[in-house]
Amino acid sequence: MSSPRQLAFTALRDVHKGAYTDVAIDRALKKGNLDDRNRRLFTDLVYGSTRRQRTLDAIIDRLGKKKSHQQPKDLRTILHLGLYQLRYQQKIPSAAAVNTTVQLARDNGFAGLTGVVNGLLRQYIRLKESSQEILNLPENPVEQLGILHSFPDWIIQVWLEQLGFEQTEQLCQWMNKTPNIDLRINPLATSLESVEAAFQAVGVECQRLPNLPQGLRLMGSSGAIQNLPGFKEGWWTVQDSSAQLVGYLLDPQPGEVIIDACAAPGGKTTHIAELMGDRGKIWACDRTASRLRKLQQNAQRLNLKSIEICPGDSRSFDQFNCIGDRVLLDVPCSGLGTLHRHADARWRQTPQKVEELALLQQELITHAANFVKLGGVMVYATCTLHSRENEDVITNFLASHPHWQIEPSTTIYPLAAYASPHGWLKVLPHKHDMDGFFMVRLRKTNN
Repeated sequence: MSSPRQLAFTALRDVHKGAYTDVAIDRALKKGNLDDRNRRLFTDLVYGSTRRQRTLDAIIDRLGKKKSHQQPKDLRTILHLGLYQLRYQQKIPSAAAVNTTVQLARDNGFAGLTGVVNGLLRQYIRLKESSQEILNLPENPVEQLGILHSFPDWIIQVWLEQLGFEQTEQLCQWMNKTPNIDLRINPLATSLESVEAAFQAVGVECQRLPNLPQGLRLMGSSGAIQNLPGFKEGWWTVQDSSAQLVGYLLDPQPGEVIIDACAAPGGKTTHIAELMGDRGKIWACDRTASRLRKLQQNAQRLNLKSIEICPGDSRSFDQFNCIGDRVLLDVPCSGLGTLHRHADARWRQTPQKVEELALLQQELITHAANFVKLGGVMVYATCTLHSRENEDVITNFLASHPHWQIEPSTTIYPLAAYASPHGWLKVLPHKHDMDGFFMVRLRKTNN
């Protein structure tokens, strides 16, 4: 059986060369044969070391004779793995973390530097045991939170401006937790009670989600998701609780024409079909064919017939003009509300990319507005926590489209808990214990 730490080193080396974390993990797992316990250790080491790399580099800079950027990249990766275990994995004995990291250095071409690895890790342990400060945190709140919780300064700055210091720290702490897996029950095929009973029969714990009639959250380890009861039968699909709110905000009715302008991979599209009783027409548009295939597979598994696939960029479509009772615009975004799910995303996004996305979002909402009938509804949604992609897009759209207005959604169950005085909804992870989301319901009027 392969060593989980050696496989973690292999995966992290790929991540540091530019691979997406999920891709690197899948690639490494194919090379090794890990049992469930070692598989969990492996994935935690890779996701955790990726998330915490700024903090880990700061510790290396504090304790090492060379700064982290001056060391060979592979040695730094090995030190990340050792320090991550010592700082964040409470169940691993310190001696085991040190010994396995030293062995990792020896096995990967750094036999001459095992003394350096051993010395740095043992110095960390001594400081920790004597309760000495290990990180030299600056007084500047942006850098302080960025180093302590391992985020780039620009993201901390964005959140500080919106939330203040205390809530930003709470948000950072939440974003570094292992993500939950939420499910959405398909009411056309089963019930919450039936799925709960099926899970209980195989020893999988779950709990209901407040205010979400179709929501269940898996508790603890559940194994491979596709092996759980009801997956093949289309009883449920994976969808975070905050993403489930979007379907309720759209509030689709049986027999209506719905246009989902950025539909793939289809979680919200299939929810719309379920809420409509699978009666009506849903045009599912997306410019990425491979992701549309995923949507099609999910619709087939859930036995939904009302969804029609429409490949292409919705900005170039005119066949939908004025035919939509409701339009969902779940736009591409920076994903700052889902950073816990994508360990490397915090290091990939940049302020420049946010500006590019904001321009795309403005183009998408301007064009999608043409799809809506007079009196119809458009819902704009993102999974980011950046006003440039959220409030600013809506404010700019309304300023140039006088026949549109925000429609308060406090009367729609279960949305009142997330409403703001401006009429849009904001889901804050540290407050609501679900992915960060922004959504707003707009009505086309003749006023």
